[in-house]
Amino acid sequence: MTDKTGTPGKAEADSSRQTYRRASAQLLEMLVCPLTHATLKYDVETQELVSERARLAYPIRDGIPIMLVEEARVLDD
Repeated sequence: MTDKTGTPGKAEADSSRQTYRRASAQLLEMLVCPLTHATLKYDVETQELVSERARLAYPIRDGIPIMLVEEARVLDD
């Protein structure tokens, strides 16, 4: 529900956040490393999707995962 200014209320905002988290979790489950096809882990601090097997971290830019090996950062040992 919105208030008089047309701004979504707290309940609506909470619901939107829950929907976003659910969609993000589902997307992460579907994405795999393009090099190894291994599952990825989301690193909150660096905003990257990490492939431990490939030792690569794929950036997320403007909420979009960049799943190109040439754009990935090589992880230190």
